[in-house]
Amino acid sequence: MTQTLHTVCDKSIAQAVPQHAADAAVTPKANWVLATCIFASSLAFIDGSVVNVGLPAIGQSLSASGAGLSWVVNGYTLPLCALLLIGGALGDVYGRRRLLMLGVALFSLASVLCAAAPTLSWLVAGRVLQGLGAAMLMPNSLAILGASFSGEARGRAVGIWAAAGAAAGAVGPLLGGWLIDSVGWRAIFFINLPIGVAALAMAARYVPDTRADSHPGLDLRGALLAACGLTAMTWGLTVASSSSGFQTLAAAALGAGVALLALFVWAEKQRGDDAMMPLALFSSAPFIGLSLLTLLLYGALGGLLVLVPYVLIQASGYSATQAGAALLPLPLVIALTSSWMGQLAERSGPRLLLSVGPLIVAAGCVLATRIGGPGSYWLTTLPAIALIAIGMAFAVAPLTTAVLASVSTQHAGVASGLNSALARLGGLIAIAAMTAVLAAQGAELLALYRAAAWFAAGAAVAAGMSAWLLLKAAAGPVKPAN
Repeated sequence: MTQTLHTVCDKSIAQAVPQHAADAAVTPKANWVLATCIFASSLAFIDGSVVNVGLPAIGQSLSASGAGLSWVVNGYTLPLCALLLIGGALGDVYGRRRLLMLGVALFSLASVLCAAAPTLSWLVAGRVLQGLGAAMLMPNSLAILGASFSGEARGRAVGIWAAAGAAAGAVGPLLGGWLIDSVGWRAIFFINLPIGVAALAMAARYVPDTRADSHPGLDLRGALLAACGLTAMTWGLTVASSSSGFQTLAAAALGAGVALLALFVWAEKQRGDDAMMPLALFSSAPFIGLSLLTLLLYGALGGLLVLVPYVLIQASGYSATQAGAALLPLPLVIALTSSWMGQLAERSGPRLLLSVGPLIVAAGCVLATRIGGPGSYWLTTLPAIALIAIGMAFAVAPLTTAVLASVSTQHAGVASGLNSALARLGGLIAIAAMTAVLAAQGAELLALYRAAAWFAAGAAVAAGMSAWLLLKAAAGPVKPAN
């Protein structure tokens, strides 16, 4: 369900494409380009939300441990957040349509592998390949969208794309839950095949193979260090938080992950503005505040919204369809209020909304401790999800504009991609740290889940504080630096 929130976060990637690159808005193929981008992106949005509902069924079918289930989620998220920036850079060099089609094809083939996986290891391998495909298709889909429209047409196109992504993220758990209950969990991966075939056919016929006007050399060293560092850290956190406890091997993996990420920062400093993550971005206090807010807030939600349907199914006896429907207020509230919140942010500036929103989310996380206990859906789950949705509505709408306004136009594209990667990284870390919850049963499951909900509340409070302390107070919106 966090894919609905990622849709809003990803919008800035399309909006950051330089206006002079928008030369296809007058062609009759522009609407077909928009449809292609929607179909391609929907692969990631549907699959990312539907798998969460399927975790109990997958665990039972494949005899998966809590650590194994966490890798079903993180096997996809890890390559996506580590390689999102390099995926966009590859498209700038070798052609965006080419990388888009390669990503869609890889994602579709990996979905077949997931559906046919005889063991958990094969399923995780398929999820990793899906993440690699998403890291290619997502940034290039958005870059193609941004380069195909200009002016007001671009704003409308990005709005339509975001609405379609939110709808896909909302429908995914419902459709997936129904398929799990009526056919089985393997069916959820077959949803991707007709979408992928349609995206490939439309891309081949309607999408021009554009490249960036200029681009730095590919930062392959940085991408490799980031991927290896995040893998080691994720594996270490997963082992440390599992029932086996904090072992020497887990500590070694965490240490190796920290060391590799430190080397990544050093390598990025050596490349300067040619790095996949230019450190000059972090000379801006507002960008630091927004990065911390994104990491903490999406981390809180990324972990909690994986656990809620799991607890509803395992502890409250919900069907997969009912668990998918239980979270539906989140995308509905955000979709209905995001436009109004965006207008409010334009008048008042983003600081207040980005500070208050996470605090409301924190209150919703506290209410979420009641999920799984006695009481109906209307008295336990709905109030928590509704309050979280209201808080996220405050935050997600101004976040895109604030990120673009916090850096120079030179760094707008990479800042947008980095913010999108950080949103996914937050969920990656949270799920790895909450592995023990997925391994528990009965009273232990509820106790660990409630501890995780309190942890999410604390992360949301920290997110709001980072926005309040590091964003500038302003009577109006922050203007982009030149």
